[in-house]
Amino acid sequence: MAKDNFKVVAKNNKARFDYELLDKYEAGIVLTGSEIKSMRTGHVSLTEAFIGVMADSPHLYLFNANISKYKEATYNNHEPRRPRILLLHQQEKINLINDIQKKGLTIVPLTIYFNDKGRLKLSIALARGKNIVDKRNTIKKRTWNIDKQRILKSYNK
Repeated sequence: MAKDNFKVVAKNNKARFDYELLDKYEAGIVLTGSEIKSMRTGHVSLTEAFIGVMADSPHLYLFNANISKYKEATYNNHEPRRPRILLLHQQEKINLINDIQKKGLTIVPLTIYFNDKGRLKLSIALARGKNIVDKRNTIKKRTWNIDKQRILKSYNK
């Protein structure tokens, strides 16, 4: 996944804190015209979004992602929290569906961005939930790195 020239639309920073990320994938999303225009203005939220499978459907869906309504759209405006189909290779889709059936694994959305060709992509990850001890260790490492940078900055002066 080469991200040399891309524009990030939305990030899910909470996912990196709540989950241990195992494998990362890049997926396309089936969207309507007003959703794309709303995405270009940056009115998207991924904090409550999750990825799953509907009954009797072979597709993976992005649920609960809030893409706000486009102001200039007419009566053809979209529903903000509708399920959206993810576009993946067939083998990746089969592997992900098999992996989420295992105990404790889930698929979380990480970022939505426009790639260098101007196409909208969703970065997703196969993840395992962290417990409280792991989250405390993450906080401890993050604060230590911040303190270390402050010490090095004051030492170099």
